Amino acid sequence: MKILMTGSSGFIGTSLSPRLSEHSLHHLVSDLTDHKAVVEEVRSIQPDIIVHLGARTEVESSFYEQITFSEINYIGTVNLIEAAASVKNLKNFVFASTMEVYGWQPISDEILVNSIPKNFISFDENTQPNPNAPYSVAKYACEKYLEYAHRCLDLPFTALRQTNCYGRKDNDFFVTEQIITQMLANADECNLGYGEPYRNFIWIEDMLDVWQTVIDNPEKCNNGYIFTIGPDNPIKIKDYANMIAKKLNWSGKINWNTKRHRAGEIYWLNSNTNLISKTLGWQPKMDISTGLDQTIDIWREKKS
Repeated sequence: MKILMTGSSGFIGTSLSPRLSEHSLHHLVSDLTDHKAVVEEVRSIQPDIIVHLGARTEVESSFYEQITFSEINYIGTVNLIEAAASVKNLKNFVFASTMEVYGWQPISDEILVNSIPKNFISFDENTQPNPNAPYSVAKYACEKYLEYAHRCLDLPFTALRQTNCYGRKDNDFFVTEQIITQMLANADECNLGYGEPYRNFIWIEDMLDVWQTVIDNPEKCNNGYIFTIGPDNPIKIKDYANMIAKKLNWSGKINWNTKRHRAGEIYWLNSNTNLISKTLGWQPKMDISTGLDQTIDIWREKKS
């Protein structure tokens, strides 16, 4: 197959590209916000599959760089969708969405009041999205544009509502790697943001498996499927940090709430894999403890 990928230099893109070596893989070089350039490049390639990973993904930064996030994540995706609609025999447009589209849900208020939720629920494709950050608003808008293009332009697509992925080797902005690198660098203390929210986490190889499964089976999922990507394993960030500290034998002090305030912080994000498992047979394999061990090894080796 001829595959066109955006976001090839990102976390998932750099790891996914080698897995697609048996195909004819092209990396988009045009600026996503340049409509004319994107259309010309896509038409010249005439891909069978478009893998759209390109985006700004730092949720926290989106609160302070709203315009940039909207331009790249939404307008850039609209440009790509419109270009894709003109491709002959396109088999699938695979879009990297996010579990962040669920945003505020009633359980968030329950956590704020009672600390521990009475019901550990997981979101799925039937949960009403309520995006609550510029990043997630743009991603949800992209989903709606894909649905429009599917109905009106016959565009085949699959959207993956990804959860927090870990196992990075060269970026410590995100929570897992940030906790690990701070604790490795300072035996006495580390500075983190909110400790009360619950999140679920997926190991990078499991995430790559789901992408490859979707890419390899367009006929099973290109009819406008939107999948949540689990696993269903919510953990409070404070507990997550303590788990990492224990693995590192780190006994310093965690200074919580040291990051900039995020308006409308979301206190519960958790998702399951029921639909995608039923449709494509994919299930995450890595347990969080072993995945953290491997991530710690990555950053210990970089430090040595």
